Amino acid sequence: MASPHLPFLSFPKTQPPLALHRARALPSRPPDAAGAGPAAPTRGDRFLDRHLATDAAARVLAPDDAQRRQRRKDKRRALASKPSGLPSCYGCGAPLHTAEEAAPGYVDPATYHLKKRHHQLRTVLCARCKLLSHGHMVTAVGGHGGYPGGKQFVSAEELRDKLSYLRHEKALIVKLVDLLPRDTDLNCVGDWVVESVVKKKLNVLSVHLTSSKSLVGITGVISEIQQEKKGRDVYILGSANVGKSAFISALLRTMAHKDPVAAAAQKYKPIQSAVPGTTLGPIEIEAFLGGGKLYDTPGVHLHHRQAAVIHADDLPSLAPQSRLKGQCFPANDTDVELSGNSLFWAGLVRVDVVKALPRTRLTFYGPKKLKVNVVPTTEADQFYKTEVGVTLTPPTGTERAEGWAGLQGVRELKIKYEELDRPACDISISGLGWISVEPLGVPSNSTDSNGNVDGELHLIVHVPKPVEVFVRPPLPVGKAASQWYRYQELTEQEEELRPKWHY
Repeated sequence: MASPHLPFLSFPKTQPPLALHRARALPSRPPDAAGAGPAAPTRGDRFLDRHLATDAAARVLAPDDAQRRQRRKDKRRALASKPSGLPSCYGCGAPLHTAEEAAPGYVDPATYHLKKRHHQLRTVLCARCKLLSHGHMVTAVGGHGGYPGGKQFVSAEELRDKLSYLRHEKALIVKLVDLLPRDTDLNCVGDWVVESVVKKKLNVLSVHLTSSKSLVGITGVISEIQQEKKGRDVYILGSANVGKSAFISALLRTMAHKDPVAAAAQKYKPIQSAVPGTTLGPIEIEAFLGGGKLYDTPGVHLHHRQAAVIHADDLPSLAPQSRLKGQCFPANDTDVELSGNSLFWAGLVRVDVVKALPRTRLTFYGPKKLKVNVVPTTEADQFYKTEVGVTLTPPTGTERAEGWAGLQGVRELKIKYEELDRPACDISISGLGWISVEPLGVPSNSTDSNGNVDGELHLIVHVPKPVEVFVRPPLPVGKAASQWYRYQELTEQEEELRPKWHY
């Protein structure tokens, strides 16, 4: 049997001075068979050999030791950000204080000391959350919406750091994603989401399609949480303004029928607001009768999303308040061609159609307040210059338009049509929505002998920097999706290993 590979230890070619002196002094006589004799290794030689071997091994293993030390250091730093039990506002999670009125977490000194005396600080709502609860749009995320930041604001990086300890926690994570248009076949969407997480190799237990407003699917989520948490804490995660606080409210409302702990927690639940950055720290909620806590968490603010580049007063326009509704161009009852036109999605996106087959359609899915305008590409530059802040909003108003950096990010896309009966792809605009590319109704003379579409769509997409634009497989939304969506063909073993989806 071949011997196993051993690490190669390199020793210095030059012996220590002491060893050289001893080698000259001793006669060059070989040791006898028993390993004794004048030339046999002395105790000093054996000590030096062990010392050299240990030193060489340390040099080989040092990188691993350094990595372990760095990992331990990172873990200690991350766990230091874990909620410490200090009194915080139950609405946003900001630590309570009486020092600065403009800062999140501020409480009137008289109220603070009264509640502290009666051990009721966990029932206190800070001044900012009181404004939010009355409909005021108060952001506290520095660097977003035109704010330069300052001691009264927190940065997006600080919000992410507050959750870094979760990498080292044994917790159950509930991740939320966005809204869907009406009349969507949930079977198709559930399969599409599962296929997406499988491709990304995410460790997902299951997928649930829910509505925090109508409570559809909430009971199923609660049942699985109770089954899987096993005494662990449960964290609700998601992008800023995705609806985490509304989801928690729906959970508590549903659990309250059977769980007195959840019923009591409804009185002091997190604040819901259209402003991204409402929640500023992990909010601990006593929600489970059988142990383990529920945490609302700060929204994940990403620099490549639209919310990171627009003014704070325009942030509510990006927040979907109801089901998404697609805006089509050309409209279903028209025969206008796309080629040679530019489509403006508010003042945030411009799509130049360089080339498209006749009757190709683009459908924009995003907040209802954001309108799509169409002009010939030859007039697009002048149209944007005169209409940004006026008809192309956000940005809203002349003052914000003058401070607007414009659409400096450019992405050129060449999309190959493959089939007549299904969308080619989705063009996703980070933090805004997506554009469905549909070659539906393409004339038969544009297909080859096998019925495949013979053509290419050439688009140039303009967005603010550093907003990201990416292409993904088409999301099956709307009435027609069930007709063109194809389920994956799986073996029994693959089906067993895939996460299950529910609604």
